[in-house]
Amino acid sequence: MATTQLAPVARQRLLPPETGRAGFAGALRSEFTKIRSTRSTYWTLLALIVVCIGIGALASAGTAAHPNGISRASFDATQQSLAGLYVGQLVIAALGALTITSEYSTGMIRTSLAVQPRRGVVFAAKAVVFAAVTLVTGLIASFGSFFIGQALLSGHHLSATLGEPNVLRAVIGGALFLTACGMLAYGLGALLRHTAGAISAAIGLLFVLTVLVQFLPQSWQNGVDKWMPALAGSQIWATKVSSGAHQFPAWGGFAVLAGWALAALIAGLIVFRTRDA
Repeated sequence: MATTQLAPVARQRLLPPETGRAGFAGALRSEFTKIRSTRSTYWTLLALIVVCIGIGALASAGTAAHPNGISRASFDATQQSLAGLYVGQLVIAALGALTITSEYSTGMIRTSLAVQPRRGVVFAAKAVVFAAVTLVTGLIASFGSFFIGQALLSGHHLSATLGEPNVLRAVIGGALFLTACGMLAYGLGALLRHTAGAISAAIGLLFVLTVLVQFLPQSWQNGVDKWMPALAGSQIWATKVSSGAHQFPAWGGFAVLAGWALAALIAGLIVFRTRDA
């Protein structure tokens, strides 16, 4: 009789203690589960890798097919093999915007905030998981582009190796460039809450704005070019700078791109925390 009465008490003692509010670690696990369970994420990341490697290989093969007149001293073999990043930035921008706008379009954002009411935690967890996935994918794309590109260029003694000055920084910088572009789009997605609008804004900043600047008078271009996010950020994956270029050095240019991304993230966080879902 006594044993029967004490059994529920014993079972209660075996239950784990309450942990209170859901923490950041739990939010990270939740966001990682979301991003890996979405089939479109895999296809987009695969497209990013294929685009970066494919365009880089085409650019390198084109140079290898017509090597006459190319100076080994001024030719940037690393940047040539990473040419696919120019298009890759648009692919990752689309995924960055979708990472947060898709939840608004489906209404899942209300469920996410019901489970984790601290909006700053949700926003940060999404950003960290997306940045980590983008960085890893970017490293695969950058190193794949580099090695294939250098293999195509090696027959004409135009190739580079990772041991040469600035080459390893440039290849890793390609992944950092993609990550920063993705975070810029993520911030715009949180700010605008509309997939098409966020993707259009990201493409406008990263691509269209860069093209429009080229129509300015040359004296204006020299001062404006280096502040454009994509142009400034691309300096991180270049190993050589032409004498007539009016750009920040590698890390200075990347800091400009990172500054654009940070501004978008701060604006997106403010809207995410203050506006109803």
